Amino acid sequence: MSPSVPSPPRRVARILRTSLFAQVACALVLGIVVGKLWPGVATDLQPLGDGFTRLIKTIISPLVFCVVVVGIAKAGDLKAFGRIGLKALIWFEVASTLALLIGLLAANVVQPGSGMNVDPSTLDSSAVDAKTGGGSLPSTTEFILNALPTSFIGAFAENSLLQVLLLACLVGAALLHLGHTKVPQVLPAIEQAQEIIFAIVGFVMRLAPIAVFGAMAVLIGQYGLGVIETYAKLIILCYAAAAFFIALLAIALRVTTGLSLWKFLRYIREEMLLALGTASTESVMPRVMQKLRKAGARDDAVGLVLPTGYSFNLDGASLYLSIGTLFIAQAVGVDLSLSQQITVILVLMLTSKGMAGIPGSAFLALAATASSLGAIPAGAVALLLGVDRIMDSMRVVTNLLGNCVAVFAVSRWEGALDQERAKKVLNGEVGSAPEATDDADEADEAQDAADQAASPVVAEGAATAVPDQAGPPSVEATAKDAAPKAG
Repeated sequence: MSPSVPSPPRRVARILRTSLFAQVACALVLGIVVGKLWPGVATDLQPLGDGFTRLIKTIISPLVFCVVVVGIAKAGDLKAFGRIGLKALIWFEVASTLALLIGLLAANVVQPGSGMNVDPSTLDSSAVDAKTGGGSLPSTTEFILNALPTSFIGAFAENSLLQVLLLACLVGAALLHLGHTKVPQVLPAIEQAQEIIFAIVGFVMRLAPIAVFGAMAVLIGQYGLGVIETYAKLIILCYAAAAFFIALLAIALRVTTGLSLWKFLRYIREEMLLALGTASTESVMPRVMQKLRKAGARDDAVGLVLPTGYSFNLDGASLYLSIGTLFIAQAVGVDLSLSQQITVILVLMLTSKGMAGIPGSAFLALAATASSLGAIPAGAVALLLGVDRIMDSMRVVTNLLGNCVAVFAVSRWEGALDQERAKKVLNGEVGSAPEATDDADEADEAQDAADQAASPVVAEGAATAVPDQAGPPSVEATAKDAAPKAG
């Protein structure tokens, strides 16, 4: 007779205890419900999402530093690391420019702002200043200088990824130059620090459902669902353009590596749902780095390409910026010529770089583009204030997938990708999930074993299975005994 099967409520409870995806999905639904029914209460839940994001941000800089240093030191080839960086920049520029062109073409075909006939003088430009904090995007010179740290500790304190990357490259190069014989304890110490940071990531990720609940409740409570009706044409266009771009990413990933983007999306479904709920790709960077490494991408490629992509490869933002610029022009009745649209592409190629971490960076880039054209009133950017938060989901998904595909493609290009392992991991043939919920899984397995042992059917079967004479164990028994050890 077969052993007893846990009841449906127990199976559901186990899934909720062990699956981060299920927890975040439930939190997402609850956040929408609370935001819709009690918007006044929902707006007070902002600290839940902000607190989680702060905790994650404290981990990102030391994690990137450790992964890059260890990757360079173990690869043993600084020239290869330089080639990875160069190839990554080439990929980023091609991908982001393609996103800009797709957005521009889509906006010209659909014309989401036509017929609105908005009078720019009726718009409140001060709302844009409040959104951006009165800041401005750095110039090219400022951007380069800002990538150079003024102090070792300051780069970590300011959470500047580019500065941390530069320091990590210098430390990794120094380790290669000195050799392990002169500094035998440094690399093992950094490796151990990396393991500690990954353990901290596991602890912090347990708070992810709370963060998603708070962030989603605030979103629905502040903006409601009515904004979707007002900007339906623009929203549908942006998401359709993003879907088309992601389809191109899937083709590029298949051609360059032979991997399936759909299987990869299923592999990082927990992180993707968390990024959607918190409207932040930074909140999942540590987990995504860990999963990319376990999926066969070499440490040095993951450590350099992914963090750099957060500053240089904002594909979703590029789509939104090009569509948003033409939407504003169409809404105020400005017909941009071909030369002006080419200017839009050239300006956005510059302004879209280094936007990460700057408050209201999308509005700053849009305002800079409008000013460079001279035909669009800068105050018209306020038209997008109501819909900007709704676009976060599109930007987050496209940015994250674009950077992950870049890691795989550049790794394959450089010979730093274990394709066989990647295929096995994405097919579910190799255990690949981070160790964040292992203790919960073990507890559930122990509980199930206790329940089965207590079952009269199992107890009876166990009693009759005891042999009278000692003999070699059966294959089935050996497999059962070995299974926990293999796990």
